[in-house]
Amino acid sequence: MNRIFGSSSSKKPTPSLQDAINSTDARMESIEVKIKKLDAELGRYKEQMGKMRPGPGKTAVQQRALRTLKQKKMYENQISQLAQQTFNMESAALTTENLRNTMATVDAMKIANKEIKKQYGKIDIDKIEDIHFEMEDLLEQANEIQETLGRSYAVPDELDEADLEAELDALQLEVEEDPSYLNDMSKAPDFIDEAPIEYGEQSTPAPHEAVKAT
Repeated sequence: MNRIFGSSSSKKPTPSLQDAINSTDARMESIEVKIKKLDAELGRYKEQMGKMRPGPGKTAVQQRALRTLKQKKMYENQISQLAQQTFNMESAALTTENLRNTMATVDAMKIANKEIKKQYGKIDIDKIEDIHFEMEDLLEQANEIQETLGRSYAVPDELDEADLEAELDALQLEVEEDPSYLNDMSKAPDFIDEAPIEYGEQSTPAPHEAVKAT
């Protein structure tokens, strides 16, 4: 029986949408070749009719030209139909591809959702809050330590600018009241009659002092 009617396994595979599109494009190309040939024939008929005088011969050529033109119009209508079919199939193929991409995206999102739930199940929110509070306490303690280390010793926290200015004026008055000889160390004071003898100088005795010594 299988030899006579054939088995089910011998059936040809169902053509895909892309196969149908390729087949339609091939048919359109073959029809376009035929239309080019008809255009060439119409050109020859037009040239012949331009050279012929009115009569039975010219009428016969006109009849052939009309048949050729009708055939060309028929092929052009077929190309329009095939082009529309190709457009519809390409639209369907694009829609199918978009659906496949959408389903792949949905599947990826499902897997990611499961993984996120799995990972979040390992996280304890209470522990995270405890770590956060502990970190705040540590930072606060560190700030207190820095403030303590930055304190100045034996310096009052608050100083009155008026008191500082008064103390500065008092220092200026003290400088003005100091003796002038303290300011000019090279000048002897007024109460010293004779200038001091510098080290290394020898004084020559007067003549009358030398006589007394003898």
